[in-house]
Amino acid sequence: MEAVRALGNDLSRAFAKLTSIEKYSYRYWRVRILYASIISYAAFYLVRQNFSLAMPALSEEFGYSKTELGWIITWFSIVYGIGKFINGYISDRSNARYFMTIGLLGSAAVSYFIGMAPSITVIGILWVLNSWFQSMGWPPAARMLTHWFSPKEIGTKWALWGTSHQIGAIAITLAAPVLINHFGWRYAFFVPAIATALLAMFCFNRLRDTPKDVGLPPVEEYKNDVKALGTAPEERITMREVFTLVFSNKLVWYMGLANFCLYIPRMGVFTWAPMFLKEHKGVTLLVAGWQLTSFEVAGLLGGVLAGWMSDKIFGGRRGPVGTVYLLLLTVTMGMLWLTPPGYPWLDAFILFLSGFLVYGPQVLAGLAATDFASKRAAGVATGFTGTLAYAGAAVVGAPIGALVDAHGWSAGLALFAVSSLAGAVFFALTWRHRAASLEATYPDPKTLPKG
Repeated sequence: MEAVRALGNDLSRAFAKLTSIEKYSYRYWRVRILYASIISYAAFYLVRQNFSLAMPALSEEFGYSKTELGWIITWFSIVYGIGKFINGYISDRSNARYFMTIGLLGSAAVSYFIGMAPSITVIGILWVLNSWFQSMGWPPAARMLTHWFSPKEIGTKWALWGTSHQIGAIAITLAAPVLINHFGWRYAFFVPAIATALLAMFCFNRLRDTPKDVGLPPVEEYKNDVKALGTAPEERITMREVFTLVFSNKLVWYMGLANFCLYIPRMGVFTWAPMFLKEHKGVTLLVAGWQLTSFEVAGLLGGVLAGWMSDKIFGGRRGPVGTVYLLLLTVTMGMLWLTPPGYPWLDAFILFLSGFLVYGPQVLAGLAATDFASKRAAGVATGFTGTLAYAGAAVVGAPIGALVDAHGWSAGLALFAVSSLAGAVFFALTWRHRAASLEATYPDPKTLPKG
């Protein structure tokens, strides 16, 4: 009996040791996937936002109007939106590690060639090509996050990952004006291209598609969240499931339409703010750069807080947080519109508030879409809502350029405010909804978190 007892104790200790190793491995890989995906997606912004910062110099050198420059933005947005959906489907059937790396290398190469382009026509064609490679960034990141983090925690983790937008944007809004001032606009494409190519190698080294790739079980088993596991979570999605989980889901459509409205003010500031601040507010490009940096810094805080509140205060419901954020964004867009020139610090503060409020709903829209569609369709759902988002971004190009050419910057800012309000309405339509797996956690309405 003593021998049997001793053998049992040895087996128990061995099992406990294996379990602790697995938990350590999971902790290690989750931290690694999170920081690596943040850095990798931030790299996309180095070769995306450089164009808007170069636009004033391009306008001066080539003599093109805002409408003509806006057509480049519009075509970028159309191709990016289509690419986001197509690449969303492909990414759900591919390895996210390879997919994201290819997108980064493609964007880096195109950006470098833009720096050598002889005319605005060539620049436009290359920038539209860049949009396709850019669309290969978000869907694989969404796929990785939903496979490495469970539904109960993903709001916070998704929001932390969302800081990648601001990290990349802050880096380029600080660097590009300096490069343009000292070396000319072409170096705003050369230098980020080289940096992005190096970061693509980092991306390939650090990322892994799913826990299965490193011999670990699904995250729901690790988090003891078996109700959220579902059926065959590691299998690739079928086209039939794309229709049932995404296209016929009205909640996913609400998020897509909210994203359409949100991206008009979000990409409006992203695209036109350097020229708006320079022309209408009378500041230099360097001042406009640090004013825009305040917009991006605030986005770091706003996105993380939005994700945390949706998890911890609203029990996985994204609708209430997105609604309130967008209502307040309507106010700040009006403030930016009505503040007269000559108050650069006030403009920076308003942009700070706007950045805080715009990036929260951006984080939540993609997250809510994956909640409503399930993690098997994460790439497709975020790709679909991204397509509608960039239909909104297409409005920010030539139509906004023509509107400002005809009626001034006030007309553009008024449209941003109205779009923010419309986005709040679509978020409000999902006020009571959350991921199906979380509904099982709150079966009785009395157990719902207050909010």
